[in-house]
Amino acid sequence: MDINKADIKYLPGMGPKKAELLNKELGIHTLYDLINHFPYKYIDRSRFYKISEIDNVNTHIQIRGQIVGFSVKGDGRAKRLIALFSDGEKTIELIFFKGLNYITDAYKIRTDYIVFGKPNCFNGVYSFVHPDIEIPTEDRIKGFMPLYHTTEKMKTHAMHSKALQKFIYLALKQLPEKLPDTLPQSIRKKYGFMGLYQALWEVHFPHNNNLLDLAKARLKYEELFYIQLAILRQAKGMRAATYGHQFLTVGEKFNDFYHNHLPFPLTNAQKRVIKEIRADMRGPKQMNRLLQGDVGSGKTIVALMCMLLAVDNNFQACLLAPTEILATQHYLGLKELLADTGVTVELLTGSTKKKEREPIHEMLINGELNILVGTHAVLEDGVQFKNLGLAIIDEQHRFGVAQRAKMWAKNTRPPHVLVMTATPIPRTLAMTVYGDLDVSVIDELPPGRKPIRTYHFYETKRPNVYSFIHKELAEGRQVYVVYPLVKESEKIDLKNVEEGYESMKHIFSEVEVSMVHGKMKPTEKDSEMQAFVQGKTRILVATTVIEVGVNVPNASVMVIENAERFGLSQLHQLRGRVGRGAEQSHCILMTKYEISEDTRKRLAIMTETNDGFKVAEADLQLRGPGDLDGTMQSGLPFALHIANLVRDGSVLQQARTDVQELLAQDPNLQNPEHSFLTAQLKLRATDAVNWSMIS
Repeated sequence: MDINKADIKYLPGMGPKKAELLNKELGIHTLYDLINHFPYKYIDRSRFYKISEIDNVNTHIQIRGQIVGFSVKGDGRAKRLIALFSDGEKTIELIFFKGLNYITDAYKIRTDYIVFGKPNCFNGVYSFVHPDIEIPTEDRIKGFMPLYHTTEKMKTHAMHSKALQKFIYLALKQLPEKLPDTLPQSIRKKYGFMGLYQALWEVHFPHNNNLLDLAKARLKYEELFYIQLAILRQAKGMRAATYGHQFLTVGEKFNDFYHNHLPFPLTNAQKRVIKEIRADMRGPKQMNRLLQGDVGSGKTIVALMCMLLAVDNNFQACLLAPTEILATQHYLGLKELLADTGVTVELLTGSTKKKEREPIHEMLINGELNILVGTHAVLEDGVQFKNLGLAIIDEQHRFGVAQRAKMWAKNTRPPHVLVMTATPIPRTLAMTVYGDLDVSVIDELPPGRKPIRTYHFYETKRPNVYSFIHKELAEGRQVYVVYPLVKESEKIDLKNVEEGYESMKHIFSEVEVSMVHGKMKPTEKDSEMQAFVQGKTRILVATTVIEVGVNVPNASVMVIENAERFGLSQLHQLRGRVGRGAEQSHCILMTKYEISEDTRKRLAIMTETNDGFKVAEADLQLRGPGDLDGTMQSGLPFALHIANLVRDGSVLQQARTDVQELLAQDPNLQNPEHSFLTAQLKLRATDAVNWSMIS
């Protein structure tokens, strides 16, 4: 039987309806899918507890004993059945709110049972609420009991963890003991991995902790091995076929700017990154590099110096930004920096009028224009370059793959591509999401920058927050007030922003207040933002539309309302909107008092560090990788079933090294030992975005 194709509906007791439920809820269609639905945790069923040992137990336990009596208490919704359970020394109550008649019919007094559940403590008295009760038999689980993720809909159809456990057991029974392995023999030998058949049995029904750890180690490695094989093989093929322009000259424009126009000395991190980029652009292959740098780390200066390298080698450069405001800010900044250098810079956005567009198009085609700054408008077919050598994309996650691919068509030979992001991504994640993209990191802030002070306040402290804002406004500063917006259509969120705006106008009547949210027309939004950028309004009430694209050095306070509704990385991005000037800046996180312990931990991290990489790492630890840039699971060639990109970073690195060595020896996977690898890649593949082709 081919488990990769065998339909789950033919498993005993499954049938079409349950199979359809698993199809829809968990994406499980075949025995292969079912077997690869791994437990999220295990409960030790090897030990029996005495009732006297229950104090301070915070997990599921089992007790052997007998029911010694039944009683019914309460009326209506409070009606409950109490079974008194004895282990021969002490007794404990088993409480049931549903199925009272079934319980009294099914379970007999003075008969041996095993009770399994998590003890509850109320007023110092322990009990079990709706525990599992089973007769001691030889075939019961005696070691570790697996628990599986299910959905609410599945539970309403009696497809809970225990039901899944039964079906997975039946699926495993269908496996042949001589199951062909899915890792090369050389790798299995190198690490002493157990065989696939044993690993699958032990991960679902482990005999002990040691065997469970060995099974997990093998399966995690395998998952990460195939992800890296897919990414690196694809990237290797692309690189081999993609020749780039060679920038061999470090010429007059670069040197003149470096020696005479640089507004401040470069940090060591900036110098290191420029060297890495120069080395790329000197070679024969097209550069595809990701430049990571926290907010305010000086990515723009690095980008400019790279563009000057292109100009020195008789090529044009282009800088793409996700919003008109950000593009305009880049343009004005570059224009000022290049004022006396003879380098030509122009701006092209959706708002650029036709009479302004035509000369820009002309200058691009005849080569008079050195650097073009723009938005998505640059990607239009009518925009043609004479010789585009370098494309820089700011905040890459705002540009889709198809949009970025349009840059390739601007030249017969594609330009070098530098992708910039202020969203710090831990290295293990970057090399997975971005495949074979080279990664440079600016991990040092320019000297003189004051760290942003971050505070977490509950609603009770709001008067104190408002008096602090009054003080900052009196000193001439500006203030952001940000509200969450999960979906543009959410009326409650919109109401919050609008009410916040009215409230701010009332409380801070001494200054002008503007408002920005996603439901406004683009022209209205830009007008309000520009009023704040120019200092005409002093408070900007907004949703997260301001996360990327506003640089106001005079803004010293960022108030984030309902901070519990934001991820850590998003909070860090928002915080980076202040701290752009010489004055001390502040970020205030407002929440109600009733928040979860996890939320308190997240917000505590924000108050403890300004380091974006530490924040990103913590975000991943707490929330997992699912939300990072909205790219994680969709950005991987296959879904993750057992490996964790944060906790298993060392395994990922090892798998990557092994794949690189394997592809160096056998790039086309033609060796007989590797013949099955291509089939495995096809089996595991999804329709995920190809992030290795970043440009």
